[in-house]
Amino acid sequence: MTELTVTANKSNSNNLLRRDVRFLGNILGEVLVHQGGNELLDIVEKIRETSKSLRSVFLPELYEDFKTIIKNLEPDIRHQVIRAFAIYFQLVNIAEQNHRIRRKRDYERSAGETVQPGSIEIAVQDLKDRQFTYAEVQEIIESLSLELVMTAHPTEAMRRAILDIHKRISEDVMLLDNPTLTFREREQLREKLLNEVITLWQTDELRAGKPTVLDEVRNGMYYFHETLFHVLPDVYQELERCLNKYYPGHNWHVPTYLRFGSWIGGDRDGNPSVTAEITWETLRMQRKLAIREYQRILSEYMQYLSFSTSIVEVSEELLDSIAVDRTNVEVVRRSEWLNEKEPYRIKLVYMMEKMSNVSDDSKKGTLESYNSPAEFIEDLKVIDRSLRFHYADYVADTYIQKLIRQVELFGFHTAALDIRQHSQEHENAMKEILAQIDVTPDYSKLSEEEKIALLAKLLSEPRPITSNYHQYSASTKECLDVFRTVYKAQQEYGKECITSYLISMAEGASDIMEVMVFAKEVGLFRQNSDGTVDCTLQSVPLFETIEDLHAAPEIMKRLFHLPIYRQSIAARNDLQEIMLGYSDSNKDGGAVTANWELRVALKELTAVADESGIKLKFFHGRGGALGRGGMPLNRSILAQPASTIGGGIKITEQGEVISSRYSLKGIAYRSLEQATSALITAAINKETPQADDAREAYWDGIVREMSEVSRNKYQDLIFRDPDFLSFFKESTPLPEVGELNIGSRPSKRKNSDRFEDLRAIPWVFSWTQSRYLLPAWYAAGTGIQNFYQNKEENLKIMQEMYEKFSFFTSLIDSLQMAIAKADMVIAHEYANMSKNDEARQRIFGLIEEEFKLTSELILKITGQKEILDNVPVIQESIRLRNPYVDPLSYLQVQLLSELRGLRDKDEDDAELLREVLLTINGIAAGLRNTG
Repeated sequence: MTELTVTANKSNSNNLLRRDVRFLGNILGEVLVHQGGNELLDIVEKIRETSKSLRSVFLPELYEDFKTIIKNLEPDIRHQVIRAFAIYFQLVNIAEQNHRIRRKRDYERSAGETVQPGSIEIAVQDLKDRQFTYAEVQEIIESLSLELVMTAHPTEAMRRAILDIHKRISEDVMLLDNPTLTFREREQLREKLLNEVITLWQTDELRAGKPTVLDEVRNGMYYFHETLFHVLPDVYQELERCLNKYYPGHNWHVPTYLRFGSWIGGDRDGNPSVTAEITWETLRMQRKLAIREYQRILSEYMQYLSFSTSIVEVSEELLDSIAVDRTNVEVVRRSEWLNEKEPYRIKLVYMMEKMSNVSDDSKKGTLESYNSPAEFIEDLKVIDRSLRFHYADYVADTYIQKLIRQVELFGFHTAALDIRQHSQEHENAMKEILAQIDVTPDYSKLSEEEKIALLAKLLSEPRPITSNYHQYSASTKECLDVFRTVYKAQQEYGKECITSYLISMAEGASDIMEVMVFAKEVGLFRQNSDGTVDCTLQSVPLFETIEDLHAAPEIMKRLFHLPIYRQSIAARNDLQEIMLGYSDSNKDGGAVTANWELRVALKELTAVADESGIKLKFFHGRGGALGRGGMPLNRSILAQPASTIGGGIKITEQGEVISSRYSLKGIAYRSLEQATSALITAAINKETPQADDAREAYWDGIVREMSEVSRNKYQDLIFRDPDFLSFFKESTPLPEVGELNIGSRPSKRKNSDRFEDLRAIPWVFSWTQSRYLLPAWYAAGTGIQNFYQNKEENLKIMQEMYEKFSFFTSLIDSLQMAIAKADMVIAHEYANMSKNDEARQRIFGLIEEEFKLTSELILKITGQKEILDNVPVIQESIRLRNPYVDPLSYLQVQLLSELRGLRDKDEDDAELLREVLLTINGIAAGLRNTG
């Protein structure tokens, strides 16, 4: 298992990638022989070679032989074969990630003065080349805003223990590039890696049970501890370096424009395990992480700040602050007292003591602890000024300024926690509360306008609608407890710890107003005697379905025209956050329609806000997979219409995307650097629009028609074909996906088999596993063909759109990525599991025909000979991965057929299910996608 690589390029850099893949493949081969004997290695190699031959030249006889080999595997050897291919992909993925870091270093080493594409420097250089003034650049920098929000959406198929092993292997493989290693050191490194791969082989890939919410919180916090605390300040430092280079003479301090948030522990939509208590515990854990990081850094700085008053003169301000600390701070760890002539070390001891008391309730409110991040920053600034007083500027810049930036970014709460709940939960609670106080017997039966009028009145009145003397149902009590927890958290951890309350399935202005009334109930919204409003929590509607996207502009207009609601926005700096869902809109209408409707909604919502003098921050709920809006972070920023980014951008980071982007510092840095570059580029595009409005309006009209036709085609199959849902369940691993313990949240919002109640993640996950990738491309060809009509002049229009219309470019490139990863030959094997012969032939025939049409039209529009000719590295990666994924797919089909056959007879086989789940993990690693 040594031949997989990701490019045919013969450069030295890629030779190193091949070296790493071969090196790890050979080690895995040794492990297979060590653990299963030569028989295991021989059968794995035979399957691999046959699969590779089939991909080279498809021969029906060889195809049948291949399936026979798979079918005749004994259970014991079959189990090990599955794991061999799955682990091989894990090792290849590690090699590829390392190679991304290596390529960046190679570029920087060989480019000299050349600036790397996608870097921060090239974006700042562009500002200079376009002759933006210092004042204009300052305004652009101050307008930048990007928040990346980690979610616990169940799409990470690997356990934390496996990811930890991957990290160790990655670090060891990187050492192979060290030219100073001796022969013995290389041998020792190889032995260490052999042990790691054996550990990987003997570690269970599957979780014994579903992770708890707090397990998910710990997983999310891992990335802050391992990478983000260190990498994020470096991105800021690089931006300031570039600004100083191209705009010298100014003391640049970039405001906080890039930060991380989290849903983990706050997202209760459809997850009954997320309670008010869990949310509180999440905040407590996040604070502990921040405090531990600061204590560790302060302790580390003890070795760097050994300046002695025997040699230098420190500032009086520093000495005065130490005198104050001597009076107020009791130092428990006396062993840390050092030389009295080393004042910085003395100051750090007091700071560590005060930091250790931040989370100690028994000492709260005393001078022995930091009561806010601002107090901690002020102490750091005292040190900073003193260092500069005796010309230790480099030390101040390297250490103190970085720590100040870390505190600015992470505070004492690590990440802002968003709360999310389904709109129906608020309505149910409101109905019960208002009935108890005789305001209205059945709130739910009021018209939308009646609800809005009532809620506005309740929001304007000082009197409460709840009482400690009333008894409420468990669900209503929990609803109220969440708001009380938010209020308590803001008092304890600072107002920035929770500022957004997201409302799933927001279908009317009343859904947003209900949250504001509950916020008022606990003190998060308050109308003062002078008529002004204080509001520390914002209602954030989530518009998910296409119907909701259509309704969104009128809903927001209604809210903006409500005086009391408008005042709440004024209290939030005239900024309204709105979330748009990519997954459900795609599930609702297909890829073309979802992309189009999101574009329309972005523009219309921005126009509505502009009319009311309000800035919008759009929160893009993108998933990792193509069928859920997934794309590289920088592309997702540039894909937005430039006019819609004025109030800032939020983007979800989900599941496997988090580990692939943020598990290694080098990759995390590059991803965030590219995101920053994209933000600046988007701001430039906003300031200097290039598109001809009339031409873009014409192109919009073409895409609108494509969307309508595509939507009808998509919904004819998904919603109007009576046999489709059965076909979907039988020809994909959907039922078994629910048995893979990859998240605390159920796969359905309700205990229902209705398509509408199926979450988008298992919907996309199942189609990806079965190699259809249907949600990411189906019906696109029909929509495009409706405009094309085989007319050369129409083709030329689409080719110009692909070249000059960024929205259409992004759409076509996403479609061809999906087409490249899909495989109709293997998908047909999955289709054969469907029991209804007539429905199977008809439905698969429609899918296959649409796949062919979409592929042909993409090639015509792009002028390419093959799909993904425009991205040869990814094209080659997919081409060379496929022969290794294919055996897992055929094994999965066989295992699913056997397992379902048993279950049809009310029997079961735990080992068979385990093998199915192992193939799911393996295919996910091979395709580098889950949900």
